[in-house]
Amino acid sequence: MTNGLELGDVYGATIERIKAQDGDKSRLGMEALMWISHAERPLRAGELFHALAVQLGSTDFDVGNIPSMSTLLDCCQGLITVDKEASTVRLIHFTLQEYLSTHPDIFSKSHSAIAEICLTYLNSQSVKALSTNLFPDAQNVGYHSISWRSTSSLIQNALFLEYCSVYWGVHAKRELSGCGRSLALGLLKEDYGQISTRLLLAHVKHFYYWHFYTFFPFSGLHCASFFGIVEVVAGLIEMECYDINEGDFWGCGPLGWAARNGHEGVVKTLLGREGINPDKPDNDGRTPLLKAAWNGHEGVVKMLLGREEVNPDKPDSMGQTPLYWAASCGHEGIVKILLGREEVNPDKPDMCGQTPLLSADENGHERVAALLQSYKAVPPPYSLSYFLSQLGEDL
Repeated sequence: MTNGLELGDVYGATIERIKAQDGDKSRLGMEALMWISHAERPLRAGELFHALAVQLGSTDFDVGNIPSMSTLLDCCQGLITVDKEASTVRLIHFTLQEYLSTHPDIFSKSHSAIAEICLTYLNSQSVKALSTNLFPDAQNVGYHSISWRSTSSLIQNALFLEYCSVYWGVHAKRELSGCGRSLALGLLKEDYGQISTRLLLAHVKHFYYWHFYTFFPFSGLHCASFFGIVEVVAGLIEMECYDINEGDFWGCGPLGWAARNGHEGVVKTLLGREGINPDKPDNDGRTPLLKAAWNGHEGVVKMLLGREEVNPDKPDSMGQTPLYWAASCGHEGIVKILLGREEVNPDKPDMCGQTPLLSADENGHERVAALLQSYKAVPPPYSLSYFLSQLGEDL
């Protein structure tokens, strides 16, 4: 309670005061609250300032639009504060986040608005020039010239670049406007910027980006498939900008990225295209099926197994099969699906002699290990081993 008012009433009244401010103050205050409450991670002060300075549709970023901290705090009427220890800007209290979450009408289409701002920033001439200057010869650049330290120093004046590179597609996948789609197609109709690719892949699980000498090529179709944005993938295909089977710097095709990240809509879209190779491996021999099985995407696994061209037991360069990776990571549902395929050898060892059963056991996946053990003990009906065992009994 505050002077007889419920906390929600206080927040509501304060937001109304923010909206009633003169000039640009109302916009700044409401946009700051939108960003802080809907961002995928806590924003550093510089990131928020740059986000608020972007003018939708502008071809370049004007540093003159960046607000000061005192101006921003004043516009937000005490609803935001700076966490000096974490160097981030946050809402004044967790109850404000709860209030905003339960009143979605306060911000109209917040995720599409954020995606539009991120895409405008990435499309700006200053960011594109930065990418070009950083990698003047992307095909021949060496590892040491693109170390994380050198990258960080070169983008210190582009404080908003990392957030935009990593999260624009997350927001766009949640909610995409016609404007956002146009901005995305404009950005992705050519190869995605190497600096943005590097920043994006630095956050990817099981991807060791320092193993690679270059991040070229990585097309816009690869990027849209990575994020799983069906409308953008379909648009790029219609524009005939790319070969749908083209491998990136890792040899991974768009279908491989979509399968790896579990984007069923994009997988369905790509599988529906004439000429798609659903079993195309990357440079490590990992197929879309193997990547989906490794990351636990059961729906994608089922979709890929519906194609005759897909080999459900195809090993990677280390001899590890989709079943091996599903067992190693404890994905019981996928293990069951793969064991139901006659072509799958449940005892196939990798190059080190490790079987799916041993891997499941070593990683503590007891249910999966028990499943594999029982499968070995009792051959499933209709498998070749089953018929051979029945024949032996008859003899």
